[in-house]
Amino acid sequence: MYELDNLSIAYENTPVLQDISLHIKAGEKVVVIGPSGVGKSTLLKKMYELRQQESTLIHQDYALVPQLSAFHNVYIGRLDEYPTALNLLNLLKPQRRYLEEIRPIFQSLGMEEKMSDSVSNLSGGQQQRVAVGRAVYRRCPIILGDEPVSAIDPHQAGTVLQLLKKSAPTVVLAMHDVQLALEHFPRIIGLRDSGVCFDLEASDVNGALLADLYQSEHG
Repeated sequence: MYELDNLSIAYENTPVLQDISLHIKAGEKVVVIGPSGVGKSTLLKKMYELRQQESTLIHQDYALVPQLSAFHNVYIGRLDEYPTALNLLNLLKPQRRYLEEIRPIFQSLGMEEKMSDSVSNLSGGQQQRVAVGRAVYRRCPIILGDEPVSAIDPHQAGTVLQLLKKSAPTVVLAMHDVQLALEHFPRIIGLRDSGVCFDLEASDVNGALLADLYQSEHG
């Protein structure tokens, strides 16, 4: 699915990723962790560029339309699949077929009662769940997520992560909550100093490895 060999990316002559070699097979569930600014977002964006037709990306800033309802922001996930006339009709009055198609996603997110609410009236955690719902509705074989549960409380975050894992064969997320990552994903990639520090099964990631990974952030 992804075969990155000696990938390097720089912005304005400042290296962000250097000599990254990373192979991810179809069907894998992976989390990328590491200190802030190490290049996790850059890596995900590159992966999205490489498989844009097959993937959906959950942005760190959610990338929602605040004036529209939660329902419409999820429906936008497949806007390109429907005729313009239908999209306009659905914008003016949500059609029963699409309401019923999208409702189970909101139920899974614990937000069914918020479907018709304007996104601008939702909390940060609720907005983040809407962004997840849009990615799920997109029905792509690859879901990429940049901190997709950072604003959600740990209990709900676990439910959302389970939904993401069920919604696409291949899931690659960047996460700051290491404990959640270890609990829910079998493969953990640690980034530090613009490169891969480790690439291990979750069961092999220990406190010493994590201390080494985050030492530049905490000391």
